[in-house]
Amino acid sequence: MPSVVESALHFLVVIMAKRYDLIVFDWDGTLMDSTAIIAASIQAACRDLDLTVPDDNTARHVIGLGLLQALQHAVPDAPDDMYEPLTQRYRHHFLSQHDTIPLYDQVRETIAELHESGYQLAVATGKNRAGLDRALQSTGLGEYFHSTRTADRTVSKPHPAMLFEIMEELDVPPERTLMIGDTTHDLQMAINAGVDAVGLTYGAHPEDQLRGLKPLALLDDFAGLRAWFKANA
Repeated sequence: MPSVVESALHFLVVIMAKRYDLIVFDWDGTLMDSTAIIAASIQAACRDLDLTVPDDNTARHVIGLGLLQALQHAVPDAPDDMYEPLTQRYRHHFLSQHDTIPLYDQVRETIAELHESGYQLAVATGKNRAGLDRALQSTGLGEYFHSTRTADRTVSKPHPAMLFEIMEELDVPPERTLMIGDTTHDLQMAINAGVDAVGLTYGAHPEDQLRGLKPLALLDDFAGLRAWFKANA
């Protein structure tokens, strides 16, 4: 068993070798397996109001944007006065299933490990504040994040405002910040903010679209991300 001094030295070596100080995660489709339910809820809300129902690809593509912006992109021919009732119907369908949505495999363990290793962790999401708070509480992950930003409290992705605000709050420069996400909105936000990014291929956007934005890596599951962190972060 290593001595206290040896353990402390090991910890210092790890900290000194870190490439990043801040890791920012998207939520839906990155940490939580919610992509299919979000897309289906958008489609169900449109059916409720006799609006054009977007196909699966369109409904998935808007995930990560703020809700109003997402609905405007998914259902562009809806009358302006229908977006508020559409928002309410979407929330009805999504919240009826919220408690059944799981985290992806190894998310909980990886977040805990990163926290214990001294990284500052944050969330930048298209959810609203109430939705993210609900998810943080239901998953028990809230204690690990030092900062969070939601689309109803700042500018929606791919604008860099979320990342700029998080970095300013935690006093971390762009070159020491890493963004993790499953959509082109996440990767483009990282580009716009001047920070590195890693893409995850199991979420809302297909791999070829993510590859076009040239992230540091494209990974197929959280086990792969966990290994990438150990080798590169």
